[in-house]
Amino acid sequence: MNSFWLSLAPVLWLTIIAIPVGILFNAAIVFGLYSIILLGIVIYHIHTLYCLEQWLHHSDLSYATVPDRSGLWGVVFARLARFVRRHDKERLGLNTSLERLQRATSALPEGIVILGDKDQIEWCNSAAERHLGLNLEMDAGQHITRMVRQVRFVAYLDMGDFSKPFLLNQSRLRDVLLSIQIVPYGDREKLLISQDVTRFEKIEIMRRDFVANVSHELRTPLTVIGGFLETLLEENKISGEMEKNALRLMSDQAIRMRRLVEDLLTLSRLENAGNNLTEEQVDVVKLLQGLYQEAQSLSAGRHVISLNLASHAMLLGSEDELRSAFENLISNAVRYTPESGIISLNWVVENGKGLFYVQDSGIGIEPNHIPRLTERFYRVDRSRSRETGGTGLGLAIVKHVLNRHQASMEITSQPGAGSIFRIWFPSNRVLPAETAPVISSSPEHTKQNSAA
Repeated sequence: MNSFWLSLAPVLWLTIIAIPVGILFNAAIVFGLYSIILLGIVIYHIHTLYCLEQWLHHSDLSYATVPDRSGLWGVVFARLARFVRRHDKERLGLNTSLERLQRATSALPEGIVILGDKDQIEWCNSAAERHLGLNLEMDAGQHITRMVRQVRFVAYLDMGDFSKPFLLNQSRLRDVLLSIQIVPYGDREKLLISQDVTRFEKIEIMRRDFVANVSHELRTPLTVIGGFLETLLEENKISGEMEKNALRLMSDQAIRMRRLVEDLLTLSRLENAGNNLTEEQVDVVKLLQGLYQEAQSLSAGRHVISLNLASHAMLLGSEDELRSAFENLISNAVRYTPESGIISLNWVVENGKGLFYVQDSGIGIEPNHIPRLTERFYRVDRSRSRETGGTGLGLAIVKHVLNRHQASMEITSQPGAGSIFRIWFPSNRVLPAETAPVISSSPEHTKQNSAA
């Protein structure tokens, strides 16, 4: 018999007994007693429900305070007691885990701020309080931009692109530079991580200053040494063949050193935060026509070089920096393409974005080298780089120029089948021009024009 019929049995037995007794004796008295007993049962159930309601409103739903009843109510309360006991155990475990997590995050040197779906502060550790000037007790529930009142931070938060960290100069802490990284998670929630990078930034500034100063100091003596070596070679005052070879070797190395110093100085200028980008209209067609002629001179007829201009659109940026970036890609193509190889220089506009790319039929690059090509002094083949006169800084310069112009580079290459270096410029840097016919410059095209 289940608990329902077990709890209903006293009422059923009472009813079964009351009916014949009421027929045999005074029915009014019997049924009056019957009603009083039923009323007592109803009052008991109502009182039990009241006790349950009071327990549910109790601030501490502990299984120790569950009402004690018998019968069906006893079964219900026993199950409630087990449920509350399990709930208390789980809650205790969660609270313990949360406390351990909070203690662990509080011990981190990085600042941690948990932001809700509306960017309100839900929790932060002590490092975040120091970095951002927060007070968890007072600022909980406040929008993060009310506490960090900086225009660049507000713009970074509104932009929604958190793929890269954001550098923030904290006005409340003098000479402190913070790296801010926002990590979205859950349902529109965010984790804000702050790190004090002041020391690393100072070290980086010292490194850049050291490289710039050393390069600047080396340029003058190298120029003097190279000048005297060239004079000795031109005047032909050295009679011995060994001495002449030694002078040529010294002259070549002096030229290589001067080129390395110039590249280091170029990198230092690009990395200097105070060196603001010069915004001007750059005539890409004219620029590439000049670089095409330089490429022909550098190749000295050893390659088939073509220039394809599918647009007359201009770019907004620094002409000197763009010239340096384009020139590095073009010279690399000439250096690493064997004789009779094909090199094409191209300028087009696709979907509003500017695209410059250099395609060659050179030796190609292994896929594992491509991600590291823009690192300083990284060489795929050191012996070949020395033979071609490369400094190992060309693509690093290209990367810095592109970063300053919000551009990106894609490299496609296959060993033995050549490479394609593509530079994409954002649409806001492309100045539209009237539709112009495709301009193509190639050795055959040049010969036809000369004959005409």
